[in-house]
Amino acid sequence: MAEIQLAIAGEDAIAATEALLEIPGISGNYTVSSDTQEREPVVTTIATIIGIVGGGIAIAEQIRKWYQEYQAKQSGKRIEKVLIVGRNGRRLLLKDATLEEIRQILES
Repeated sequence: MAEIQLAIAGEDAIAATEALLEIPGISGNYTVSSDTQEREPVVTTIATIIGIVGGGIAIAEQIRKWYQEYQAKQSGKRIEKVLIVGRNGRRLLLKDATLEEIRQILES
């Protein structure tokens, strides 16, 4: 089974990735890279989801809720963008993604 990857960029990328992998029904791991070529370092994590248990729409809802919570953080630290790369290579930015689009990536 091919894996689904999520690239998560922003100050809170590590904490956000850990929270993502704690969602019931998702199992996986992540790596961290840091790009220091810009004015401020940008932390990017690559989460690899190796297993999804449960319905695609239920997991899609949880991923969307997770993303919205990190976008709404008032602490100043948050994630800037999240890109999902499906098993078939299809890419989706979570910024304006619908539940149906997220489900399709997870199930493709």
